[in-house]
Amino acid sequence: MKPSLRAAFSAAVFAVALVVSPAPAQAAPLTMLGADVSSLQRTLDLGGKYYNASGVQANPYDILKTAGVNYARLRVWNNPASGYNNKAKVLQQAAAIKAKGLKLMVDFHYSDTWADPGKQYPPAAWASYSLSQLQTAVYNYTYDVCTSLKSAGLTPDSVQIGNEINVGMLWPRGQVVNSNFAPLASLLKQGYNATKACNSGTQVIIHTADADSMSNMRWFYDGIRNAGVTWDITGLSYYCMWHGTLANLYNVIVDARTRYGKPVAIVETAYQFTTGDADSEKNSIPGTVLCDNIPATSAGQAQQFTWVQNTARNAGAIGVFYWEPTWYAIKGNGWDPANINGTGDGWDNMATFDWGGKVNPYIKWTA
Repeated sequence: MKPSLRAAFSAAVFAVALVVSPAPAQAAPLTMLGADVSSLQRTLDLGGKYYNASGVQANPYDILKTAGVNYARLRVWNNPASGYNNKAKVLQQAAAIKAKGLKLMVDFHYSDTWADPGKQYPPAAWASYSLSQLQTAVYNYTYDVCTSLKSAGLTPDSVQIGNEINVGMLWPRGQVVNSNFAPLASLLKQGYNATKACNSGTQVIIHTADADSMSNMRWFYDGIRNAGVTWDITGLSYYCMWHGTLANLYNVIVDARTRYGKPVAIVETAYQFTTGDADSEKNSIPGTVLCDNIPATSAGQAQQFTWVQNTARNAGAIGVFYWEPTWYAIKGNGWDPANINGTGDGWDNMATFDWGGKVNPYIKWTA
């Protein structure tokens, strides 16, 4: 997910007709109650503070745990200009995460910057690599990050091999063209093998933003399965303003779970708590496109997140992750790693902490 890229899709508005009731008794609980906190270390380094529902300053991980979080997700970029979200910073933040008793997911973008459905740029150091060289690089890099964490006593519980790789990763070598999945599959296999060589118990997630479409989901996961790719968890992004109704989400989860015989997790979701903008950076999601007629308020944000969790649970998913709940607007924590001080936060109306760092008291992660 890259906040600024999503604005182009805001015209794709979906009317949501389904009201999801509380999860039935027979629904299995969600075991991955997650938060992507990739920007958090930068905020803390800049002196940012976080406050609990009572307005008392507290450790942000403790605040999230009180709200129900048991799993943290961190993106890793190869060599970002900002010096954040690289291996060293992931190791630092992973130590804080594990010290709080949270599980850890590492999200490999295989890029120096944002990788998402609209772009999958290889790291500058890999730009001239052949497909064969990229296969080696993916293996070595994945193994290096994973074993560095393991050696520090911070073994990741899961990893993503790529981020929102709807049509491949490491373009153009790993891009899916004319439904030829072989190049991408060769890279995914290397990531899987490296992860298992590091630690056989670490679960491998293959992540797309295909919660919007049964046909797109099947095209991609059929494609990699038929090309011999193995994975442990199917990961999907779901943002209601881009990815359609909760009824459709339910159907996609059920189909993915049963078709591939693997657990499904929503590894990214979020909703706005305001239409306002805290800084000079345009909001990625203006907040004017509502889902289920839920208002852009703190209570509305919590309601939408609860409904997503209920839908996922009812469909048999194992987890839901809120994307960047701690990324409130603080000067110097911009979205562009090449200009982190000169850009702002396009996510300030989507975080679960307000512009002063106080948590939304209504929002809960529920098993």
